[in-house]
Amino acid sequence: MILTITGDLGSGKSTVAKLVAKELKLKEYSTGQLFRKLAVDMQVSFKELNELAKKDKRIDKRIDDYQIKLGEKEDNFILEGRLGFYFIPKSIKICLRVKLEESAKRIMLDNRSDEKFKDLNEAISAIKSRRKSEKERYENLYKVDIDNDKNYDLVIDTTIIPATEVAKKIINYIKEN
Repeated sequence: MILTITGDLGSGKSTVAKLVAKELKLKEYSTGQLFRKLAVDMQVSFKELNELAKKDKRIDKRIDDYQIKLGEKEDNFILEGRLGFYFIPKSIKICLRVKLEESAKRIMLDNRSDEKFKDLNEAISAIKSRRKSEKERYENLYKVDIDNDKNYDLVIDTTIIPATEVAKKIINYIKEN
């Protein structure tokens, strides 16, 4: 069994992936962590790496190749990342959605070292900008619309649902299908 979990920024992808992986005793991988490690290795900020990726296709290619190889060589894992569903088509594709303001609040509360904002409005603006950049990049590179819910087997709005309940919904979906 391979699960890919994607979704909006701040939707709880990482938290939910960890909960589901623990419950189902699956390995868990994260393209976000790989991207952050790449930023550290290149001695740039996460935001700067995102900007570089717009111009240098090799950055996305590294992340993409990682996902493809993972899907070909391994089984029984969860991959949390924006395009896992696309690069591992045989996976159970889960998408988490969240309202923009809630997304911003969660990211601010998470105290991410690479995403610091002075207030909610700045966070909302940064999230909109990052999402727009990613959406355009993926449409240009792969002709895939990450906002099209038809790409996914299960879509869950996490705005008012705790991560534990989201994980239960995913596990129930898997058991029923």
